[in-house]
Amino acid sequence: MKKNILLIFLYLTSAILTSSQAQKNKKLISGPWAGNVELRTATVWLEVSSKVKKVNLKYKSTSSDNENIIEYKGELGRDFNPLKMEIARLEFNTTYQYEIWLDGEKIDLPFATRFTTKDLWQFRKPAPDFSFLAGSCNYTNETIFDRPGKPYGGDSSIYNTMASTPAQFNLWLGDNWYYREVDFSSVWGLKYRASYDRSRSVLQPLLASMPQFAIWDDHDFGPNDANQSFIFKQESRSVFKDYFLNPSCGQDGKGTYTQFSFSDADFFLTDNRFFRSHENLEDSIDGKPNPQKAYFGNEQMDWLKNALMSSRATFKFIVSGNQVLNAQNPFESMRHYSHEYQSLLRFLKIHKINGVVFLTGDRHHGEVIRLDREQDYPLYDVTLSPLTSGVAKPHVSETNNPQRITNTLVEEQHFGKISISGPKNDRNLLVEFINKKGEVISNWKINQKEISNR
Repeated sequence: MKKNILLIFLYLTSAILTSSQAQKNKKLISGPWAGNVELRTATVWLEVSSKVKKVNLKYKSTSSDNENIIEYKGELGRDFNPLKMEIARLEFNTTYQYEIWLDGEKIDLPFATRFTTKDLWQFRKPAPDFSFLAGSCNYTNETIFDRPGKPYGGDSSIYNTMASTPAQFNLWLGDNWYYREVDFSSVWGLKYRASYDRSRSVLQPLLASMPQFAIWDDHDFGPNDANQSFIFKQESRSVFKDYFLNPSCGQDGKGTYTQFSFSDADFFLTDNRFFRSHENLEDSIDGKPNPQKAYFGNEQMDWLKNALMSSRATFKFIVSGNQVLNAQNPFESMRHYSHEYQSLLRFLKIHKINGVVFLTGDRHHGEVIRLDREQDYPLYDVTLSPLTSGVAKPHVSETNNPQRITNTLVEEQHFGKISISGPKNDRNLLVEFINKKGEVISNWKINQKEISNR
């Protein structure tokens, strides 16, 4: 019996060491995937090990044999090597396939690596129908660093379901990884967590299947409920930039906010952490909202208002890590920052900004919240959470929330598939809540005329 136990111990030890050595010798850590795909440009992301000396990208149109080669000219050999390789002079509405070569050897992958550039539809034909995926709260268990007890991260098979769900892109709604105490106390730790979580094999088919966009929330910014006081916020911003392919990242080296468009929809990706005041800072002074309590901050709020004024999109998605409209939410919410909250709603009303829908995460349950407004169309907040993190029921104060759209409360792992379709001036928005098995467990639909005053 003792001999058998010893043999089992030696076998397991050998297996662990072999696995560890294989990971150490692995050249491709994660990726590749193509993002920020526009009419004539795209960017391919991947992360390689410190052993890699040379990286090449080969690509061609699926309808042509003419192959193009790009050699990565940036720095290699670091502990963490997330790379971005930009491609230009592409044709619009064209599918391209690509390969990664490391140190002269082609990397064989178990999934397709291709992307399709946007179509030039403006002034030529109706806005294309399209769909996208969205979700928040992705926790990867790592036992040695996790809190004792039941693992917080759940089944990751949801990413297989997402990868097989047809869509034009995926939108991460924050808490895209979870920094632990061993992570947010150093810059190296921040890089480690992003690299470790991104490297999971279950994620790679999803990443490669469609472009990825993202905002952040507290856990992929810093500690729980983190705000502008986080001492590594600039370094955290750099990590976020390194691991996503958003078109831009804030302004003047501050924040992560940006914007992109697809068909007749605009997406305003906001940053609710970099400029944020502590949640418990007094919200009012002498009965008036405290202008010093920042959620987006003055600079970002000015950008958002001007960007909304400039938008001609049918649907304008304001994407935020925390809920915006839920009056019953006792946890983190923009409503607890009444100066900016009232300023934004007043702006939307005065300037008759039509087609606004909020997309949010964080809550570990899904729902659609409605805010009725006098002499104006109602606003909606679609919350999608969690992907793999623990599920949480609404707070007791929200049990019978009158703002919640009937039958939209989702209390299991899920993601959203949002589809926009229909003829001009009669476009429909459909939100489907989909569980890890691929089952539609709830849905909500609205026509553009229901969120417009003209």
